[in-house]
Amino acid sequence: MSTAERQQYAAAVNSLVNSQALHSSESLCKLLRYLADHALQNPGTPVKEYQIATEVFGRSADFDSHLDSTVRVQAGRLRIKLAEYYSSEGANDPVIVELPKGSYSLTLHPRPVVVPKAQPAENLTTPGSTGHALRNWSVAVVILSMLLAAAVAAVVGTWGNRTHNKPPTGSQSTAPVPFRTFWKGFLLGPEEPWVIFSNAAFVGRPETGMRYRQSSDSSGLILDHYTGVGEVIAVHELDHVFHLLNRDLRVKRGSLFSLDDAKNNNLIFVGSPAENLTLRDLPVNHEFVFRRVASGPHQGELAVFNVHPLTGEPEFYSASPSNVPLTEDFSVIALVPGLDPSQSALILAGTTTIGTQAAVEFVCKEDSVLKLLSRLKVPPNGDMKPFEAVLHVKVARGVPVESELVAIRTETP
Repeated sequence: MSTAERQQYAAAVNSLVNSQALHSSESLCKLLRYLADHALQNPGTPVKEYQIATEVFGRSADFDSHLDSTVRVQAGRLRIKLAEYYSSEGANDPVIVELPKGSYSLTLHPRPVVVPKAQPAENLTTPGSTGHALRNWSVAVVILSMLLAAAVAAVVGTWGNRTHNKPPTGSQSTAPVPFRTFWKGFLLGPEEPWVIFSNAAFVGRPETGMRYRQSSDSSGLILDHYTGVGEVIAVHELDHVFHLLNRDLRVKRGSLFSLDDAKNNNLIFVGSPAENLTLRDLPVNHEFVFRRVASGPHQGELAVFNVHPLTGEPEFYSASPSNVPLTEDFSVIALVPGLDPSQSALILAGTTTIGTQAAVEFVCKEDSVLKLLSRLKVPPNGDMKPFEAVLHVKVARGVPVESELVAIRTETP
Protein backbone atom coordinates (compact mmCIF):
# COMPACT_ATOMS: atom_id res chain seq x y z
CA MET A 1 0.00 0.00 0.00
CA SER A 2 1.05 3.56 -0.66
CA THR A 3 1.01 6.12 2.12
CA ALA A 4 -2.16 7.67 0.69
CA GLU A 5 -3.88 4.26 0.61
CA ARG A 6 -2.88 3.59 4.21
CA GLN A 7 -4.37 6.93 5.27
CA GLN A 8 -7.57 6.17 3.37
CA TYR A 9 -7.74 2.74 5.00
CA ALA A 10 -7.26 4.15 8.51
CA ALA A 11 -9.84 6.89 7.93
CA ALA A 12 -12.39 4.37 6.61
CA VAL A 13 -11.89 2.08 9.61
CA ASN A 14 -12.27 5.00 12.04
CA SER A 15 -15.52 6.02 10.32
CA LEU A 16 -16.84 2.47 10.71
CA VAL A 17 -15.88 2.20 14.38
CA ASN A 18 -17.61 5.51 15.15
CA SER A 19 -20.71 4.72 13.06
CA GLN A 20 -24.20 3.99 14.32
CA ALA A 21 -23.96 0.52 12.78
CA LEU A 22 -21.09 -0.54 15.06
CA HIS A 23 -21.15 1.82 18.03
CA SER A 24 -23.00 -0.65 20.31
CA SER A 25 -20.83 -3.69 19.53
CA GLU A 26 -17.44 -3.64 21.25
CA SER A 27 -16.52 -7.12 20.04
CA LEU A 28 -17.15 -6.29 16.37
CA CYS A 29 -15.17 -3.02 16.65
CA LYS A 30 -12.32 -4.94 18.26
CA LEU A 31 -12.40 -7.53 15.48
CA LEU A 32 -12.50 -4.82 12.79
CA ARG A 33 -9.49 -2.96 14.24
CA TYR A 34 -7.50 -6.19 14.58
CA LEU A 35 -8.14 -7.20 10.97
CA ALA A 36 -7.35 -3.67 9.76
CA ASP A 37 -4.07 -3.56 11.69
CA HIS A 38 -3.12 -6.97 10.30
CA ALA A 39 -3.88 -5.83 6.75
CA LEU A 40 -1.76 -2.69 7.16
CA GLN A 41 1.19 -4.36 8.89
CA ASN A 42 1.17 -7.64 6.94
CA PRO A 43 -0.25 -6.86 3.48
CA GLY A 44 -0.93 -9.97 1.44
CA THR A 45 -0.62 -12.29 4.44
CA PRO A 46 -3.89 -14.08 5.38
CA VAL A 47 -4.93 -14.09 9.01
CA LYS A 48 -5.81 -17.44 10.61
CA GLU A 49 -8.99 -18.24 12.53
CA TYR A 50 -6.83 -19.47 15.43
CA GLN A 51 -5.08 -16.09 15.65
CA ILE A 52 -8.40 -14.24 15.85
CA ALA A 53 -9.81 -16.64 18.44
CA THR A 54 -6.83 -16.36 20.79
CA GLU A 55 -5.78 -12.75 20.22
CA VAL A 56 -9.20 -11.06 19.82
CA PHE A 57 -11.70 -13.21 21.69
CA GLY A 58 -9.39 -14.54 24.40
CA ARG A 59 -9.79 -18.22 23.61
CA SER A 60 -7.27 -20.63 25.16
CA ALA A 61 -4.30 -22.16 23.33
CA ASP A 62 -6.24 -25.42 22.73
CA PHE A 63 -8.88 -23.60 20.66
CA ASP A 64 -10.54 -25.92 18.12
CA SER A 65 -12.53 -24.25 15.35
CA HIS A 66 -14.53 -27.45 14.84
CA LEU A 67 -15.94 -27.14 18.35
CA ASP A 68 -16.15 -23.35 18.69
CA SER A 69 -17.73 -21.28 15.90
CA THR A 70 -17.25 -17.89 17.60
CA VAL A 71 -14.88 -16.47 14.99
CA ARG A 72 -17.06 -17.52 12.04
CA VAL A 73 -20.20 -16.15 13.69
CA GLN A 74 -18.60 -12.81 14.59
CA ALA A 75 -17.08 -12.47 11.11
CA GLY A 76 -20.50 -13.07 9.59
CA ARG A 77 -22.01 -10.40 11.84
CA LEU A 78 -19.26 -7.97 10.84
CA ARG A 79 -20.00 -8.55 7.13
CA ILE A 80 -23.67 -7.73 7.77
CA LYS A 81 -22.77 -4.55 9.68
CA LEU A 82 -20.40 -3.42 6.93
CA ALA A 83 -23.13 -3.87 4.32
CA GLU A 84 -25.58 -2.04 6.58
CA TYR A 85 -23.17 0.90 7.01
CA TYR A 86 -22.39 1.34 3.32
CA SER A 87 -26.08 1.20 2.40
CA SER A 88 -26.99 3.97 4.87
CA GLU A 89 -24.70 6.46 6.62
CA GLY A 90 -21.65 5.43 4.57
CA ALA A 91 -23.44 5.59 1.22
CA ASN A 92 -21.21 8.48 0.05
CA ASP A 93 -17.88 7.28 1.44
CA PRO A 94 -15.20 7.41 -1.29
CA VAL A 95 -13.68 4.06 -0.28
CA ILE A 96 -15.26 0.80 0.90
CA VAL A 97 -13.86 -1.72 3.39
CA GLU A 98 -15.07 -5.27 2.87
CA LEU A 99 -14.58 -8.69 4.47
CA PRO A 100 -15.02 -11.19 1.61
CA LYS A 101 -16.80 -14.45 2.42
CA GLY A 102 -14.45 -17.33 3.11
CA SER A 103 -11.67 -14.99 4.22
CA TYR A 104 -10.62 -13.00 7.28
CA SER A 105 -8.58 -10.48 5.25
CA LEU A 106 -10.08 -7.01 4.90
CA THR A 107 -10.00 -5.40 1.46
CA LEU A 108 -10.11 -1.72 0.50
CA HIS A 109 -11.33 -0.38 -2.85
CA PRO A 110 -12.77 2.87 -4.25
CA ARG A 111 -16.53 3.17 -4.47
CA PRO A 112 -17.66 2.26 -8.01
CA VAL A 113 -18.78 5.21 -10.11
CA VAL A 114 -22.36 4.84 -11.28
CA VAL A 115 -22.76 6.03 -14.88
CA PRO A 116 -26.31 7.27 -15.62
CA LYS A 117 -28.09 5.40 -18.37
CA ALA A 118 -28.52 7.21 -21.67
CA GLN A 119 -32.03 8.46 -22.34
CA PRO A 120 -33.76 6.78 -25.31
CA ALA A 121 -34.07 8.94 -28.43
CA GLU A 122 -37.48 10.49 -29.09
CA ASN A 123 -39.59 8.47 -31.50
CA LEU A 124 -40.02 10.12 -34.87
CA THR A 125 -43.27 9.76 -36.80
CA THR A 126 -44.36 10.89 -40.18
CA PRO A 127 -47.46 13.06 -40.48
CA GLY A 128 -49.39 10.19 -42.01
CA SER A 129 -48.53 7.81 -39.22
CA THR A 130 -49.50 10.10 -36.29
CA GLY A 131 -53.12 8.96 -36.08
CA HIS A 132 -52.16 5.29 -36.30
CA ALA A 133 -49.54 5.72 -33.55
CA LEU A 134 -52.04 7.48 -31.29
CA ARG A 135 -54.59 4.69 -31.77
CA ASN A 136 -51.96 2.06 -30.91
CA TRP A 137 -50.91 4.07 -27.85
CA SER A 138 -54.54 4.35 -26.68
CA VAL A 139 -55.06 0.61 -26.97
CA ALA A 140 -51.84 -0.05 -25.07
CA VAL A 141 -52.90 2.33 -22.28
CA VAL A 142 -56.28 0.61 -21.94
CA ILE A 143 -54.72 -2.85 -21.79
CA LEU A 144 -52.08 -1.80 -19.28
CA SER A 145 -54.73 -0.09 -17.15
CA MET A 146 -56.82 -3.27 -17.07
CA LEU A 147 -53.82 -5.38 -16.13
CA LEU A 148 -52.81 -2.90 -13.42
CA ALA A 149 -56.33 -2.86 -11.96
CA ALA A 150 -56.40 -6.66 -11.85
CA ALA A 151 -53.01 -6.78 -10.18
CA VAL A 152 -54.01 -4.19 -7.57
CA ALA A 153 -57.24 -6.09 -6.85
CA ALA A 154 -55.29 -9.33 -6.36
CA VAL A 155 -52.78 -7.68 -4.03
CA VAL A 156 -55.49 -5.95 -2.02
CA GLY A 157 -57.42 -9.20 -1.72
CA THR A 158 -54.35 -11.11 -0.58
CA TRP A 159 -53.27 -8.41 1.86
CA GLY A 160 -56.81 -8.09 3.16
CA ASN A 161 -56.96 -11.82 3.92
CA ARG A 162 -53.54 -11.71 5.56
CA THR A 163 -54.26 -8.67 7.74
CA HIS A 164 -57.93 -9.27 8.47
CA ASN A 165 -57.19 -10.00 12.11
CA LYS A 166 -54.23 -7.63 12.49
CA PRO A 167 -54.92 -4.86 15.03
CA PRO A 168 -54.41 -1.24 13.97
CA THR A 169 -50.94 0.21 14.45
CA GLY A 170 -50.41 1.24 18.07
CA SER A 171 -53.47 -0.67 19.23
CA GLN A 172 -53.62 -3.66 21.57
CA SER A 173 -57.40 -3.91 21.65
CA THR A 174 -57.52 -7.47 20.31
CA ALA A 175 -55.21 -8.85 23.02
CA PRO A 176 -56.86 -10.09 26.24
CA VAL A 177 -55.98 -8.25 29.44
CA PRO A 178 -53.99 -11.23 30.86
CA PHE A 179 -51.73 -11.15 27.78
CA ARG A 180 -51.20 -7.39 28.04
CA THR A 181 -50.35 -7.78 31.73
CA PHE A 182 -47.99 -10.76 31.43
CA TRP A 183 -46.13 -9.52 28.33
CA LYS A 184 -46.09 -5.81 29.24
CA GLY A 185 -42.33 -5.66 29.81
CA PHE A 186 -41.67 -7.11 26.34
CA LEU A 187 -43.78 -4.46 24.58
CA LEU A 188 -42.20 -1.27 25.91
CA GLY A 189 -38.63 -1.45 24.60
CA PRO A 190 -37.51 0.36 21.42
CA GLU A 191 -36.40 -2.95 19.82
CA GLU A 192 -38.41 -6.08 19.14
CA PRO A 193 -37.80 -8.91 21.64
CA TRP A 194 -35.44 -11.71 20.62
CA VAL A 195 -36.76 -15.28 20.64
CA ILE A 196 -33.76 -17.59 21.10
CA PHE A 197 -34.49 -21.26 20.50
CA SER A 198 -32.04 -23.94 21.56
CA ASN A 199 -30.46 -26.18 18.94
CA ALA A 200 -28.17 -28.85 20.30
CA ALA A 201 -24.97 -30.02 18.62
CA PHE A 202 -25.29 -33.43 16.96
CA VAL A 203 -22.83 -35.85 15.38
CA GLY A 204 -23.62 -38.43 12.72
CA ARG A 205 -25.76 -38.16 9.62
CA PRO A 206 -29.55 -37.86 9.28
CA GLU A 207 -29.72 -40.84 6.93
CA THR A 208 -27.67 -43.14 9.19
CA GLY A 209 -28.55 -41.82 12.64
CA MET A 210 -27.58 -38.83 14.76
CA ARG A 211 -26.99 -38.37 18.48
CA TYR A 212 -26.13 -35.56 20.86
CA ARG A 213 -22.50 -34.54 20.65
CA GLN A 214 -20.46 -35.48 23.72
CA SER A 215 -17.19 -34.07 25.06
CA SER A 216 -15.39 -37.19 23.82
CA ASP A 217 -16.38 -36.39 20.20
CA SER A 218 -13.25 -34.40 19.39
CA SER A 219 -13.46 -34.87 15.64
CA GLY A 220 -16.01 -35.33 12.93
CA LEU A 221 -18.69 -33.12 11.45
CA ILE A 222 -20.83 -31.31 14.02
CA LEU A 223 -24.42 -30.52 13.04
CA ASP A 224 -25.85 -27.53 14.90
CA HIS A 225 -28.83 -26.73 12.69
CA TYR A 226 -31.44 -29.13 14.11
CA THR A 227 -34.05 -28.45 16.77
CA GLY A 228 -37.07 -30.19 18.28
CA VAL A 229 -40.70 -30.12 17.19
CA GLY A 230 -41.60 -28.40 20.46
CA GLU A 231 -39.36 -25.43 19.68
CA VAL A 232 -40.92 -25.09 16.22
CA ILE A 233 -44.47 -25.04 17.59
CA ALA A 234 -43.35 -22.73 20.39
CA VAL A 235 -42.11 -20.05 17.97
CA HIS A 236 -45.45 -20.26 16.14
CA GLU A 237 -47.40 -19.80 19.40
CA LEU A 238 -45.30 -16.80 20.44
CA ASP A 239 -45.71 -15.22 17.02
CA HIS A 240 -49.49 -15.57 17.32
CA VAL A 241 -49.60 -13.87 20.74
CA PHE A 242 -47.32 -11.02 19.70
CA HIS A 243 -49.45 -10.56 16.58
CA LEU A 244 -52.40 -9.89 18.90
CA LEU A 245 -50.19 -7.50 20.88
CA ASN A 246 -49.23 -5.73 17.63
CA ARG A 247 -45.54 -6.37 18.23
CA ASP A 248 -42.95 -8.06 16.01
CA LEU A 249 -40.43 -10.68 17.12
CA ARG A 250 -36.89 -11.48 16.03
CA VAL A 251 -35.93 -15.15 16.03
CA LYS A 252 -32.45 -16.67 16.21
CA ARG A 253 -31.05 -20.09 17.01
CA GLY A 254 -29.00 -20.30 20.16
CA SER A 255 -25.70 -21.33 18.55
CA LEU A 256 -25.62 -18.02 16.64
CA PHE A 257 -26.57 -15.85 19.59
CA SER A 258 -23.94 -13.72 21.34
CA LEU A 259 -23.66 -11.58 24.45
CA ASP A 260 -23.62 -8.47 22.27
CA ASP A 261 -27.13 -9.36 21.07
CA ALA A 262 -28.29 -9.66 24.67
CA LYS A 263 -27.07 -6.33 26.02
CA ASN A 264 -29.97 -4.06 25.13
CA ASN A 265 -32.83 -6.39 24.27
CA ASN A 266 -35.61 -8.28 25.98
CA LEU A 267 -35.04 -12.01 25.50
CA ILE A 268 -37.29 -15.07 25.33
CA PHE A 269 -35.35 -18.33 25.60
CA VAL A 270 -37.14 -21.38 24.18
CA GLY A 271 -35.60 -24.70 25.20
CA SER A 272 -33.27 -26.03 27.84
CA PRO A 273 -29.83 -24.40 28.27
CA ALA A 274 -28.48 -27.94 28.72
CA GLU A 275 -28.84 -28.32 24.94
CA ASN A 276 -26.97 -25.15 24.13
CA LEU A 277 -23.85 -24.29 26.09
CA THR A 278 -23.72 -20.72 24.76
CA LEU A 279 -26.87 -19.91 26.74
CA ARG A 280 -25.11 -20.67 30.02
CA ASP A 281 -23.39 -17.29 29.90
CA LEU A 282 -26.71 -15.46 29.73
CA PRO A 283 -29.32 -14.63 32.42
CA VAL A 284 -30.58 -17.82 34.06
CA ASN A 285 -32.92 -18.94 36.79
CA HIS A 286 -31.62 -19.90 40.24
CA GLU A 287 -34.40 -21.79 42.06
CA PHE A 288 -35.34 -24.43 39.47
CA VAL A 289 -32.32 -25.41 37.39
CA PHE A 290 -31.59 -28.06 34.78
CA ARG A 291 -29.06 -30.73 35.78
CA ARG A 292 -28.42 -34.37 35.04
CA VAL A 293 -29.31 -36.90 37.72
CA ALA A 294 -26.18 -38.42 39.27
CA SER A 295 -27.61 -41.73 40.49
CA GLY A 296 -30.73 -43.87 40.77
CA PRO A 297 -33.28 -44.93 38.12
CA HIS A 298 -32.95 -41.60 36.29
CA GLN A 299 -29.14 -41.52 36.30
CA GLY A 300 -27.76 -39.43 33.44
CA GLU A 301 -31.15 -37.99 32.51
CA LEU A 302 -31.96 -34.29 32.50
CA ALA A 303 -34.19 -33.11 35.34
CA VAL A 304 -35.39 -29.88 36.98
CA PHE A 305 -33.62 -29.61 40.34
CA ASN A 306 -35.34 -27.83 43.22
CA VAL A 307 -32.51 -25.78 44.78
CA HIS A 308 -34.47 -24.82 47.92
CA PRO A 309 -37.30 -27.37 48.25
CA LEU A 310 -40.19 -26.45 50.52
CA THR A 311 -41.96 -28.94 52.75
CA GLY A 312 -43.45 -31.73 50.65
CA GLU A 313 -41.56 -30.77 47.48
CA PRO A 314 -39.15 -33.25 45.81
CA GLU A 315 -35.45 -32.71 45.30
CA PHE A 316 -35.90 -32.80 41.54
CA TYR A 317 -38.59 -33.22 38.90
CA SER A 318 -37.93 -35.74 36.15
CA ALA A 319 -39.79 -36.86 33.04
CA SER A 320 -40.72 -40.43 32.18
CA PRO A 321 -37.62 -42.69 32.07
CA SER A 322 -35.93 -42.77 28.69
CA ASN A 323 -36.63 -46.50 28.22
CA VAL A 324 -40.46 -46.09 28.25
CA PRO A 325 -42.89 -43.96 26.21
CA LEU A 326 -43.04 -40.33 27.35
CA THR A 327 -46.20 -39.75 29.39
CA GLU A 328 -45.08 -36.89 31.63
CA ASP A 329 -42.53 -34.11 31.63
CA PHE A 330 -41.60 -31.06 33.70
CA SER A 331 -41.01 -27.52 32.49
CA VAL A 332 -39.66 -24.27 33.86
CA ILE A 333 -41.17 -20.83 33.33
CA ALA A 334 -38.89 -18.12 34.74
CA LEU A 335 -38.85 -14.34 34.39
CA VAL A 336 -35.43 -12.95 35.36
CA PRO A 337 -33.61 -9.62 34.88
CA GLY A 338 -31.57 -9.28 31.69
CA LEU A 339 -27.91 -8.30 31.38
CA ASP A 340 -29.22 -4.75 31.54
CA PRO A 341 -31.49 -4.64 34.65
CA SER A 342 -33.99 -2.54 32.70
CA GLN A 343 -34.50 -5.50 30.33
CA SER A 344 -36.09 -8.89 31.02
CA ALA A 345 -35.39 -12.48 30.05
CA LEU A 346 -38.12 -15.13 29.99
CA ILE A 347 -37.02 -18.79 30.10
CA LEU A 348 -39.45 -21.38 28.72
CA ALA A 349 -37.95 -24.86 28.80
CA GLY A 350 -38.75 -28.50 29.46
CA THR A 351 -36.52 -31.51 30.04
CA THR A 352 -37.71 -32.64 26.58
CA THR A 353 -38.87 -30.76 23.50
CA ILE A 354 -42.49 -31.65 24.40
CA GLY A 355 -42.07 -30.02 27.80
CA THR A 356 -40.70 -26.91 26.11
CA GLN A 357 -43.79 -26.77 23.90
CA ALA A 358 -46.01 -27.06 26.97
CA ALA A 359 -44.21 -24.20 28.76
CA VAL A 360 -44.68 -21.86 25.80
CA GLU A 361 -48.31 -22.86 25.30
CA PHE A 362 -48.95 -22.17 28.99
CA VAL A 363 -47.96 -18.50 28.61
CA CYS A 364 -49.71 -18.19 25.24
CA LYS A 365 -53.21 -19.23 26.38
CA GLU A 366 -55.48 -16.80 28.17
CA ASP A 367 -56.85 -19.19 30.81
CA SER A 368 -53.44 -20.51 31.89
CA VAL A 369 -51.86 -17.04 31.92
CA LEU A 370 -54.73 -15.93 34.16
CA LYS A 371 -53.96 -18.81 36.56
CA LEU A 372 -50.30 -17.83 36.65
CA LEU A 373 -51.09 -14.17 37.31
CA SER A 374 -53.44 -15.22 40.10
CA ARG A 375 -50.73 -17.36 41.75
CA LEU A 376 -48.30 -14.45 41.44
CA LYS A 377 -50.94 -12.00 42.77
CA VAL A 378 -50.48 -9.63 39.85
CA PRO A 379 -53.57 -7.42 39.28
CA PRO A 380 -54.88 -6.64 35.77
CA ASN A 381 -52.44 -4.34 33.98
CA GLY A 382 -50.08 -4.63 36.97
CA ASP A 383 -46.31 -4.99 36.77
CA MET A 384 -44.62 -8.37 36.53
CA LYS A 385 -41.85 -9.15 39.02
CA PRO A 386 -39.17 -11.86 38.67
CA PHE A 387 -40.46 -15.36 39.37
CA GLU A 388 -39.72 -19.02 38.70
CA ALA A 389 -42.30 -21.80 38.32
CA VAL A 390 -42.41 -25.52 37.53
CA LEU A 391 -45.07 -27.19 35.37
CA HIS A 392 -46.09 -30.83 35.49
CA VAL A 393 -46.95 -31.80 31.92
CA LYS A 394 -49.03 -34.81 30.91
CA VAL A 395 -48.16 -36.17 27.47
CA ALA A 396 -50.18 -38.38 25.13
CA ARG A 397 -48.81 -39.63 21.80
CA GLY A 398 -46.08 -37.03 21.77
CA VAL A 399 -48.39 -34.07 22.50
CA PRO A 400 -48.73 -32.10 25.77
CA VAL A 401 -52.37 -32.44 26.81
CA GLU A 402 -52.44 -30.94 30.30
CA SER A 403 -50.12 -28.69 32.33
CA GLU A 404 -50.31 -27.86 36.03
CA LEU A 405 -48.32 -25.46 38.21
CA VAL A 406 -46.65 -27.54 40.93
CA ALA A 407 -44.10 -25.10 42.40
CA ILE A 408 -43.51 -21.35 42.25
CA ARG A 409 -41.03 -18.84 43.68
CA THR A 410 -41.56 -15.08 43.65
CA GLU A 411 -38.25 -14.03 45.21
CA THR A 412 -35.12 -14.59 43.14
CA PRO A 413 -31.51 -13.62 43.97
